[in-house]
Amino acid sequence: MNSIGESCNDIKKQYDACFQSWFSENFLKGDTNDSMCAPIFQAYQQCLKQAMKDQKIELKDIETNHLGSKNEKSPS
Repeated sequence: MNSIGESCNDIKKQYDACFQSWFSENFLKGDTNDSMCAPIFQAYQQCLKQAMKDQKIELKDIETNHLGSKNEKSPS
């Protein structure tokens, strides 16, 4: 799956690979220290924030629960 921002796709792939490696080689063996991927995750977060800003997407808009509310889109 691609990132919300096309410019973030490469860093997302790097983070996904790091996470998969950490999950299978560390977490499943009991090591829950997730600092291994932290620098990549932080860079990815910064890229996402910029992509959201560029696309005029407010963080509060994605945190709002619309399911079951009057704001939920219903099929036409």
